[in-house]
Amino acid sequence: MLNPQTDDLIMYPGLRKSPPLLIVLSGPSGVGKDVIVARMKERGMPFHFAITATTRLKRDYEQDGVHYYFRTVEQFQEMLAQDELLEHALVYGNHYGPPKFGVRDALARGEDVILRIDVQGAEYIQKTIKGAILVFVAPGSYDELISRLVNRGTESPESLAVRLATYEKEMQAATNFDYIVINRQGELDTAVDLIESILKTEKAKVKPRQVKL
Repeated sequence: MLNPQTDDLIMYPGLRKSPPLLIVLSGPSGVGKDVIVARMKERGMPFHFAITATTRLKRDYEQDGVHYYFRTVEQFQEMLAQDELLEHALVYGNHYGPPKFGVRDALARGEDVILRIDVQGAEYIQKTIKGAILVFVAPGSYDELISRLVNRGTESPESLAVRLATYEKEMQAATNFDYIVINRQGELDTAVDLIESILKTEKAKVKPRQVKL
């Protein structure tokens, strides 16, 4: 009886264990990226979540080191000066950027890495990190996006207007991504199912991607 862990490599000597993936989840603000990651964790999907550093204020439900690394502008600038960030962007008046150390360590352990960042940051990653997989998360409709932003109760009228004003530009960026996942209201598991399928597809490739930081 064949051992699927080893005999496939004996029968097909050109094959090798798939290297770890770097998956970038991006899309318009309020599209549900955080909720998708949370559901992936609930399902026990094996991956390392790369936490992003930010200078924005912490929301009531958020924890430092869990949702984001909350830092002052001075602390963020110090990280930037020491080249400790994979990418960085100024989004809606706040700085964002994922530290390199967590990503490097996870990839070295052979773990897939999920990176949740804004569209601007995703485009930078695409240009600078070979092998990254870009997944664009889109809302079911413009009205759904407005509803999500309003219902989370964290936006002032001014900040809401700014986020909606950038929506069209962010949606246009979807054509530069590898995959698109529509996160429709009430269909979260469908979106997560598709992301899981994307990961399985990438790992099944004869010549898988090699991430190079």
